[in-house]
Amino acid sequence: MELRITQSLEPISDGAVQRARVEQAAIKFEAFFVGQMLKQMRQATQALAGEDSPFKDRIHQDMLDIADTQVADAMARQRAFGIADVILRQLLPPAMPVPLKSGADPVALAGQGAGDSPADATGPTP
Repeated sequence: MELRITQSLEPISDGAVQRARVEQAAIKFEAFFVGQMLKQMRQATQALAGEDSPFKDRIHQDMLDIADTQVADAMARQRAFGIADVILRQLLPPAMPVPLKSGADPVALAGQGAGDSPADATGPTP
């Protein structure tokens, strides 16, 4: 078994640390949200369960709560619902904006003259 110790040649920037913290917070929020959703679904199941159902037993409820928390955490790490992604898009600027090609027209105007409207275009003009 070989152990390697590696050191980064570049110090971690404050922006990278901040981005990592925001990502972790977004993932934790998604886990909390999914956990609450599972908890509400579990409560609905308990309300509909019969008296002899395992869902009415307090020991089973505790174990199911733990299992729901683990499922919610796993789903949030996979970003299964996309809640963390939406939060990150709102809070963080894009990592690397894609610049327009030099001298290129915007895509919306490609193939159209400056005064032409899309409604008037029936095909390519000669």
